[in-house]
Parts: sequence; C-alpha cells; structure tokens
Amino acid sequence: MLTAIEVRAVKPKEKPYKIGDRRGLYLVVLPTGAKRWRMNYSFRGKAKTFSLGSWPGTSLAEARSKCADAKKLLEDGVDPGEKIKLDRIAASIADANTFGMIAEEWLEKGRKQGNAPVTLKKNEWLLKQVEPALGHRPICEISAAELLMALRKVEARGRYDTANRLRSICGQVFRYGIATARAERDVAADIKGALISHRVTHRAAITNSQELGALLRAIDGFEGQTLTRRALQILPHLFVRPGELRWAEWREFDFEKKVWLIPATKMKMRRPHAVPLSKQVIELLRKIETDARYSPLLFPSLRSLQRPMSENTINAALRRLGYAKDEMTGHGFRATAATLLNEKGIWHPDAIERQLAHAEANSVRRAYARGEYWDERVRMMQYWSDYLDSLKAGQAGAPLPVTDYGFLRLVGAA
Repeated sequence: MLTAIEVRAVKPKEKPYKIGDRRGLYLVVLPTGAKRWRMNYSFRGKAKTFSLGSWPGTSLAEARSKCADAKKLLEDGVDPGEKIKLDRIAASIADANTFGMIAEEWLEKGRKQGNAPVTLKKNEWLLKQVEPALGHRPICEISAAELLMALRKVEARGRYDTANRLRSICGQVFRYGIATARAERDVAADIKGALISHRVTHRAAITNSQELGALLRAIDGFEGQTLTRRALQILPHLFVRPGELRWAEWREFDFEKKVWLIPATKMKMRRPHAVPLSKQVIELLRKIETDARYSPLLFPSLRSLQRPMSENTINAALRRLGYAKDEMTGHGFRATAATLLNEKGIWHPDAIERQLAHAEANSVRRAYARGEYWDERVRMMQYWSDYLDSLKAGQAGAPLPVTDYGFLRLVGAA
C-alpha cells in the first residue's frame, strides 16, 4: 500500500512503470515525471483500464475514493469507463443546449412562420432582459427559483407587466425545449402567480364627438413630417391597430375594389383582415407623395426605406399636438370608433367587431358569421368617414341621414 510521502518521492525512469496500491489501484510514473492514477478491471469478460486522474491534481486519498466509487458501479452492473464517457457527452450536450441558444431557435422558428415583425421585435427585447442571468445556463438545469430570481430583477424596476409577459415568453422557450427533447419541464409554470400582477389600464381614447372634431382639426394642422400627418389623418378612418398601419404595403391596396387586404402575418389574431376604403381614405392615400417604387411601405422610416416609421411616431405626434397619454393614443382611435358607432345604434355590433378584427370566441358562431358582414362594413366605413368630416366641420350635433347608406335593416333585424 502506498503512502502520500511515497507518491511524492517516486522518481521517473527511462520507461513508464507502475506502483501498486490496493483494490486494483496503481500509479503510473512516466519518463517525463508525470504521475497518473489507473485502475484495472474486468467488465463482461473484457479487461479494461480506468483513468482516475493525475497526481498532484488528484491526491492518493481522492484516487482511492474514485476507485471505490468505480468498484461500486461494477457491483451494480455499470461500466465505470463508459459511464464517464456518457457523463461527458451529456455535459457537452447540456453546455450546447443553453437557454440562450434555444431561445434564439424559438425566435427563428417564429421568423420562418411569418410572425408579425413587431411581435418578433418585442419577444427579442423581452428575452434580452434575462440573457445575462440565464443565457449561458443549460436549459435543463434552470430551476423555478433561478427563473424567478431573474424575473424579480425586472420586477424590481417597477416593470410589472414586462416581468409577467417575460415569464410567459420564457415558458414558451421551455416548452419548445421540451418538444425538441432538450428540456424536461416548463419551470415558468411553477412560478405563475409569484410576480406582482400588472393592473390593466385601457388605452386613452376620446369618445366625445365635439372633442373628436377638435382633434381632427388639430391633426390637419400638424406641422411635423408630412408622412406622419398623413398617417394621423388616415388612422381615425380605418381604426386598425397603429402597427398594422405602420407596416402597410402598397401591394396590399386595391384601389379599384376599394379595399385594403392585410395578410394574417401582420394581424394580432393571425387571421387575414379586409378593410373597406372610403372615398376619403382613397383621397388621403393618393396624397402620399411616395409610391411602391420609392419604398414597399406607405410609411417608411427616415433611416431605412425597408423599415416602417417608429412605433412611437403616432403617439409622439399626438403629444406634440397637446394631447397627453391619458387623453388620446394612436390605439385609442379603435375605441373611439367602436364607442361612437355603437352609440349610433344603426350598425350591427358584430359588424363593428369584425371591422375591429376581433375574433369571435365561439367557433360555431364564427363559422356562421354571414360572410363577415362585408356589405354592411362597406357602408359603415363610408358612413364613418362622412361622420368624421362632419365633426371636423363642427357639425357634432347633426347625425347623418342613414338612408344615404343603403340601409336594409336597423339593428336587431334579421
């Protein structure tokens, strides 16, 4: 049996030689002076050698402990040499399957599926919030507590909504890891309810007809960028989401049929959407001085013709006009239209909902939506544009004659 002093004292020779210890453990001394621990064993009738480390990195006591562990594996019918190889492969795979790498794969899948650019950009931004803490970590080793700690840092900055959205996005990354056999469970689900809930506040919107008329007049007098003014003038007539208008492309508009066809990839609900174009909207579109030869987008960025204007442009313009964020937002034009049209009581509520691109929750009812109320929506959109013109002219109290819009029924009629 060797002692620590003897191990330290052994000298190299011209050829490698062995010094035995116990239970199959021995020290190999190389001509270079290197000393390596080895263990001979037999597994299923085949003689093998197992490496236990090099001295002095692995001491005599540590080598004996590793030898004892190897013997225990043999008693359990496990080849210690093969187990070491498999453990190294597993560690290598774990190192390659970090949360950051799998998150990027998940984002790339979204790009290939044609997810809306604004959604992709938001998801990328959210995941960068946990990149420093989780990006380098093997996804299968991340615990619920570790994820919660990373989200708490976001929450500590008062970004409650961001923290909760990020938990949901991380959950999608974990589930993608499970689906691709690189994660075992979604730990984001374990911390549901642990974060401070963000109180939902509805986007500010003007729903008073006189105030809306004043806003429309202010928009016409906007002295900023011409394209920004055009976007502000067009948005109230269409009540699409601001992001849908920002990403609008010339090829999506059919001026002969008076319709804007928005592909599903650009819609929040991932359903294609058709927007009837009133004569006022067509006139405003024709006033845009650029065209598809200049940029595929109606409202390109000043920095890149392939990118739309900033998502903050519309709201920033409203602030410049003197409207605070708790008074009016670009998204608020949707609520403005929905409120005032429903108050008129002459349009079917479902027609208004379809024009807002709100999906019917009941799948059976959605299937029998009678052609999405298209004819009524065409009349309604022209009525709405005419109504906006009357408000802008200061005629807030004068309802438009409904007979001018080809009404076949009132609300409630079949």
